[in-house]
Amino acid sequence: MRIYNTLSKKKDEFFPLHVGHVTMYVCGPTVYNLIHIGNARPMIVFDAFRRFLEYKGLDVNYVSNFTDVDDKIIKKAIEEGVDPVVISERYIEECKKDMAALNIKPATVHPKATEEIPEMLALIDELVLKDHAYVAADGTVYFRTRSFEEYGKLSHKNLDDLQGGNRSLLVSGEDQKEDPLDFVLWKPKKDGEPYWDSLYCQGRPGWHIECSAMSKKYLGETIDIHAGGEDLIFPHHENEIAQSEAANGCTFARYWMHNAFLNIDNKKMSKSAGNFFTVRDILRRYEPMVLRFFMLSAHYRSPLNFSDELMDAAKNSLDRIRTCADKLQHAIDMSDGDKLARNEFAIIEGMKDFRLRFEEAMGDDCNTADAISVIFELVKYINVNMIEVSTKTGFEKMLEELLKLCDILGLIIVKKEENLDEDIEKLIEERTQAKKDKNYARADEIRQQLLDMGIILEDTREGVTWKRA
Repeated sequence: MRIYNTLSKKKDEFFPLHVGHVTMYVCGPTVYNLIHIGNARPMIVFDAFRRFLEYKGLDVNYVSNFTDVDDKIIKKAIEEGVDPVVISERYIEECKKDMAALNIKPATVHPKATEEIPEMLALIDELVLKDHAYVAADGTVYFRTRSFEEYGKLSHKNLDDLQGGNRSLLVSGEDQKEDPLDFVLWKPKKDGEPYWDSLYCQGRPGWHIECSAMSKKYLGETIDIHAGGEDLIFPHHENEIAQSEAANGCTFARYWMHNAFLNIDNKKMSKSAGNFFTVRDILRRYEPMVLRFFMLSAHYRSPLNFSDELMDAAKNSLDRIRTCADKLQHAIDMSDGDKLARNEFAIIEGMKDFRLRFEEAMGDDCNTADAISVIFELVKYINVNMIEVSTKTGFEKMLEELLKLCDILGLIIVKKEENLDEDIEKLIEERTQAKKDKNYARADEIRQQLLDMGIILEDTREGVTWKRA
């Protein structure tokens, strides 16, 4: 298995630190609003990679945090006149709802920054003790960036270039810093802000120290994989490396995985541009599996463009896979026989090649795009060979193989039985009676009413069936 390691700038063979076990940390969202589709990309792609690791028999300790203390959270709390914890808890729950809808597995641990303050302060104390950090007059604690000789090894930036280059890369408050490149570990409270007591001042942690402390607590001083969006490479992940390795005296993360940006109609997503979409916005128009399929249809390191046309294409592609699964399920229901014929055995054996090629794609730096291509080839193989299969066991094995590959990607292709609301059931019954009474105007009126509610009716020989729009 190979992973493109941002640290080495090449694909490295992946060997976990401990045989059979993988430690993986993925930076989670700051919870001041509903998650947007940019947040969803790393959640989905690294969930798929986790699923593949588990499929390969590895025990994955997967940690993804919630940043629940932040300027944006405090600002929203002030606007609403509530405690910041009300805001953070609200959007943590909403985030979990969206993750469940997208079939993203819960992390082994979802730590909250506010519950890990003692671990952060212990790490800061260690950095101050080792002279990698210092305390300003107002109690702010800064990391002494030049004290870590390897600073810039992840982003491949040079300290001297940063010093004299783009000032937007630097952190504010330079008047009390020893060096403009130093960054905040702990900062004093402001009026109305949440705070914690410390040796330095009543205050709260800087953003970067949070992930270092939570990763250390739940995964250890050295972890296998650290992942997140490419916008986090600098300064967030660079700073994590500096403070963790300076404090612990060992490698922080052995492999770094970063997904590329998501654009909207070939433009950067932003509220000011009017092209900012939450996951909830998209799920009002498309079912969750369509969004998940879309996110996995490109390699995670490739920029991904979001548009209605591409989402419609994703829906059509997913429908092709589901249609195949539906045909197999129907064949299972209509057939019997548990012993494969010789020709059926050969057909089932022929599917093993697709599994091997799927594994090869996923093992080559989590190439979900190529893995999905293999699934489509399997669908074609099944469609061509179904006519040669007659036993229930044969159809079951075909469906089992299709479901297995889709499940590794977290794609649900067999829809669960769904019960309609009582008022919708009554409308369907009323329409059926209206047709019997030859009151076709009322029947058409009800059909349109149901369509407006997102229910499509289909009249068949066996009776009326329905599906969601």
